[in-house]
Order: sequence, then structure tokens, then C-alpha cells
Amino acid sequence: MTTTLIGLAVIAVVVIYLIAIYNKLVSYRNQFKNQFAQIDVQLQRRHDLIPNLVESAKAYMSHERNTLSEVMEARNGAVRAQKDAAADPADGGKIQKLGSAENMLTKALANFYAVSENYPELKANETVQQLMEELSSTENRVSFARQAYNDAVMSYNIFREKFPNNVLSGMFGFKPTEQLQLESPEARTAPKVSF
Repeated sequence: MTTTLIGLAVIAVVVIYLIAIYNKLVSYRNQFKNQFAQIDVQLQRRHDLIPNLVESAKAYMSHERNTLSEVMEARNGAVRAQKDAAADPADGGKIQKLGSAENMLTKALANFYAVSENYPELKANETVQQLMEELSSTENRVSFARQAYNDAVMSYNIFREKFPNNVLSGMFGFKPTEQLQLESPEARTAPKVSF
């Protein structure tokens, strides 16, 4: 009788432990999905600002149609990647594609900013200045949201890879996901100092 009770107690402890692991996996997964939703909001804002910026710049940059169309093409690619990733933020492949698309958009915008330096009247335009400031502010928000998302993904991946969590996560389909890597050209170039 006592061995049966001890056996049942051990089984109960194991079941409770497995339930706790499962619930923690669900919690971590929902946390990183929530953090992705924050990125999604900021990316949507960024993507909505770009057509207004391009439209405002068209009047001044009539000879730069190629630059403007590159920005819009990159923006449209980023919007598609954003929608795919938002549909399933747990899919690491979609997150990587989003990162690549956003990197292309960032490079196109950097090229736009470089070309716009040749147009003082464009830089003096209040609407363009306001849009550039809003875009810069949004870039900062994306950066903060991305950091929170990447932290949540790291916590989720670490928890699901630990033993015995990895056995349970494999049984219930908790797959690893990817961090969102956005490359900024400024981060890759060394600062230049001259005296």
C-alpha cells in the first residue's frame, strides 16, 4: 500500500513538473510573440511614413527617380516580409526574411538621405524635415522594440533547449525561433576622426 502511494506521489510530482515546463514554454512563446507585435506596430508606422516622404521629395528630386523608386521597391518588399512574419512570428525563416528586407530598406533610405544632401531646398522643406524626424524617431522605436523581442526570443530558446525541457518542447512542437537582426550601415562603419 505504501509503495503504491509513493509511486503515485512520484508520478504526481513528475506530471506537475511537466505541466510547469509546458506552461513556462507557452509563457515564453507568448512573450516573444507580444514583443514581435510591438515591432510590427513600429514597422507599420515606418512603412506608412516612407511613401509620404518619397511623394514630398518628388518635386525637388525630379532627376532622382531611380533613387525614389528603389526606396519604394524596398519598402514594398519590407511590407510583404512584415506581413509574412506577423502571420507566424515563431517561424525563424520568416523572421530572417524580414530582417533582410528591412536591411534593404535601410540601405535604400541611406542612399536617399545621401542624395537628398544635394538638394538644399528639399532639406529646407518643413514637410520633408518633419517626415524625416518622424522616420528617425520610428527607427529608434523599432530598435528598442527589436531589443525587447530579441531578449524574449533568447529567453524562450534557452528555456526550450535545456534538459528535460527540450524533450517536452520537441514533443509539443515548440520550435526554435530567430532573433530579428537589422543591420544599420552606421554600425558597420568605423567612426572617422580628423583634427
